[in-house]
Amino acid sequence: MRKWLMLTMLGCACAAASAQTLVHFPSTDGPPATMLDGYLFPAPGAGRHPALVFLHGCAGMFSRSGRVCARERDWAARFNAAGITVLEVDSFTPRHHGQMCSPASFDGAIYRARPFDAYGALRYLQSLETVMPDRVGVVGWSQGGGTVLSAIRASSAARPASLPDGDFRAAVAFYPARCSTKAQGAEWQSAVPLLVLIGEQDVWSPFAACKALFDAVAPGTDATFHAYPGAYHDFDWPDMPVHTVPAFTTRAGVVPIEGTDPAARADAQQRVLDYVGAHLLGN
Repeated sequence: MRKWLMLTMLGCACAAASAQTLVHFPSTDGPPATMLDGYLFPAPGAGRHPALVFLHGCAGMFSRSGRVCARERDWAARFNAAGITVLEVDSFTPRHHGQMCSPASFDGAIYRARPFDAYGALRYLQSLETVMPDRVGVVGWSQGGGTVLSAIRASSAARPASLPDGDFRAAVAFYPARCSTKAQGAEWQSAVPLLVLIGEQDVWSPFAACKALFDAVAPGTDATFHAYPGAYHDFDWPDMPVHTVPAFTTRAGVVPIEGTDPAARADAQQRVLDYVGAHLLGN
């Protein structure tokens, strides 16, 4: 715990993430199982470390330059500095698909497969000699956040019948897609502790519907819902000016708005590190 407190105090001084390594592992969506790509950001130091699965948003995990997106690289650096390994799952490239942000590009079959990808990543991490198999969590953004909700809920079809090393230890969902009682059902329930972070001005993952879902979770569900007044979608992205995205106008005619909110981003950085640290690094 003392080590964790020291890392928390030094969280603002995080270095670049470890150089990522391309790895391959099967989803649990089979048979036949899709062979997925993943990018492993190992925590520094010898021995076993806790780990996190990262689930990207609807645009995929790469920027136009071909690098892993800045948001995920930034978070990977912060978690690596805290002694946590990160595995980001690429659900799109192995299925020969690009972005799924516009209604025309959305592929329901791929979206429904993503919770199985999350569990494929869990099993892969649990097989590594450098990972503590009973201390693996999951973090998702936007569509990846919606995947978190679907993967860890009690009624999840993606959860393997046998998880000898345990389920996800904790989960974080940033502005999750499909965050509503219509999409998730009434009284959402999970045995996995969950932290949800969303901006009150988010129109892409509508705030009001998401809040209503988590105002009425099933008894015994450990879900924490935190909202940021004035913040839009992608509020934790590094240095993104707030802007509209007409190309991704929803079927309901809503024009998405996204961009960094410095205050919300700073709070989320500390809040998420504290939350994940308590579940993965605590005794």
